[in-house]
Amino acid sequence: MGDAGTTCLMVFLVLCNAVAAAAGLCLFSLSIWVAVDGYGLYQISAVSGKDDIFAGAWIAIFTGFALSCTAVFGIFAVLIRSRCQVLVYLIIMFVIFIFESASCITAATNRDYLVGTSDLVKKQMLMYYTDSSSAGQQVTRTWNNMMTDVQCCGVDGPVDWIEYNSTFRQTFGSKYPWPLYCCKRLSSFEVENVEGCQIGQSSAMFTKGCFDHIESVFSRYTWAVSWYGFSVLMFMFWVMLFTMVYYIMI
Repeated sequence: MGDAGTTCLMVFLVLCNAVAAAAGLCLFSLSIWVAVDGYGLYQISAVSGKDDIFAGAWIAIFTGFALSCTAVFGIFAVLIRSRCQVLVYLIIMFVIFIFESASCITAATNRDYLVGTSDLVKKQMLMYYTDSSSAGQQVTRTWNNMMTDVQCCGVDGPVDWIEYNSTFRQTFGSKYPWPLYCCKRLSSFEVENVEGCQIGQSSAMFTKGCFDHIESVFSRYTWAVSWYGFSVLMFMFWVMLFTMVYYIMI
């Protein structure tokens, strides 16, 4: 009876580790997607010195790959019923568990700091947009691409450029109340109506802010690194617990 129970547990652990290997590869892939930053918003977080979402993604790349490899090793250790190798599996998996926990916490807390409200993003935009420094050039390029692609203007809207003092206003004065990248463009990428955009005609410019897009992107990144990673951790907690039981039984 005892041997039958051990065999059943062995089969269960083999199946669980097969799922864990697949989950680890998914975490590895999602983390690479975040680290590559397909939406091109890294500079918005980097300029504040709070790019922990991306730091968490790099940790998750390591932990996802390591989790997958260790799960395969765990299948082998369970099948040959080696107490030594099962113990090695548990130790390695525990180390991975700690690193992935750090990754989840890092990404989740950084997301709340960065896009909990629009104030921080707005402050950075007003400070760095059109600034001549290296950081300013990178932030300017990021905002220009985003305002053109997403068809938005400013953080909460075009009024951001009017209500607050900014590097942009200091550079261009009152000639342009907002960047020309807030203006609608023709298929040739030329501004459709410069005069109408300058006076704020809604038909000639983008009237919505970019913050919803920024919040959405960083929330997706956080889901990929933190919340999916957390669900993998919860699954692995029970796998490790049953593996400890198996270690005692063999």
